[in-house]
Amino acid sequence: MGMKVHVTGASGFIGTNLLEPLRLRHELCADVSAAEAVIHLAGIAHRHANRDELDEVNVRLAERTARQAAAVGARFIFLSSVKVHGEQSAAPLTERSPIAPADPYASSKARAEDRLRAIAGLRLTVLRPPLVYGPGVKANFLSLMRLIARHLPLPLASVDNRRSLIYVGNLVDAILRGLDGEGTFLVSDGSPVSTPELCRELALALRCRARLFAWPVALLPRKLGATLELDDAAIRRALGWRPPHSRQAGLRATADWYRARR
Repeated sequence: MGMKVHVTGASGFIGTNLLEPLRLRHELCADVSAAEAVIHLAGIAHRHANRDELDEVNVRLAERTARQAAAVGARFIFLSSVKVHGEQSAAPLTERSPIAPADPYASSKARAEDRLRAIAGLRLTVLRPPLVYGPGVKANFLSLMRLIARHLPLPLASVDNRRSLIYVGNLVDAILRGLDGEGTFLVSDGSPVSTPELCRELALALRCRARLFAWPVALLPRKLGATLELDDAAIRRALGWRPPHSRQAGLRATADWYRARR
């Protein structure tokens, strides 16, 4: 058997997708004190949380758990976010790109990273994913699926952007690979996708047609037209990681889950 691993946030979207593949390779344990590695997924992501809530859960809880891990010599995997670099970037982001969080959630992740790096002796791996999709996804991605599945027209045909995404199965694989090394890494599915292209691929997975029409991009919410592309070459070089699933396969799995729950 592999390492003894403790997981926080195991009941969340990413955690529920992580547990089965983790059990195939490692042994789950209930206490940090018995762990050889800790995967810290616990956190608040929703926009309605105030700064105190974000500080307590996303920063202080992460720091307390990491100190417990450091005390027993356990590796610590921390799930951060590409949002620590901001909401958009003209050039592909790397781990060396400026830290420029644009909202309280992203700021809390950036502060947590700083706190963790200050812990003496902590064997730390930080992963910064973009938007994560897959079975169980919520928020904006789920809303987009609903609109497409209902054949509603969307004013996105004129959007010309590049967005990096990551399928939850690929993120789970990167988390497991992170148990073998240390460092800070951006992770993604690979090549970016434009918003109209994503809508068409998602419609294909949902077995329907995307109804897109042209609308001035300047009149759309900024996030819909923003470019946020990652360069994840560092984790590929350092840990030999490659996403095991294509974006199209990830979208099909997500669409299958969506249809099954209706």
